[in-house]
Amino acid sequence: MSPTEDLELALRGAALRVTRPRLAVLDVLRGHAHATTDEVLSDVRDRLPEVSHQAVYDVLRALTAAGLVRRIEPQGSVARYEVRVGDNHHHLVCRSCGTIADVDCAVGSAPCLTPAEDHGFVVDEAEVIYWGLCRVCSAAPPVLPTLVTTPERGTR
Repeated sequence: MSPTEDLELALRGAALRVTRPRLAVLDVLRGHAHATTDEVLSDVRDRLPEVSHQAVYDVLRALTAAGLVRRIEPQGSVARYEVRVGDNHHHLVCRSCGTIADVDCAVGSAPCLTPAEDHGFVVDEAEVIYWGLCRVCSAAPPVLPTLVTTPERGTR
């Protein structure tokens, strides 16, 4: 089965019509984990120059609602989209450069889905974001602020 046929089956399985913009967005996301809307739009327009910004937003919204795409929005970051869904994985985010990496649950099969108190909720997803510095940023020498002041103009 071709990659396009896989995408068509996924759309049909989610009761969505198969359209060129939907296929293009899914294909872009399949090759670019944690893509921003602007990145998706740029890559989709390389394939379909006529597609509008609003069309990409609408496709992302429909694919997210259907469960084919997951939207994450780490604090201080724009929304990002990925096609890795259904496994309740988590993310590592670099505080310096913003790089995002997937990480599986640390123990067992999605242990974070069992909160200490559920308050009557039926929990089906947990969003855990680990923050730190990626390998590149943690290896870079720290930039320290200078305490040297420049003389003010007009003073003697």
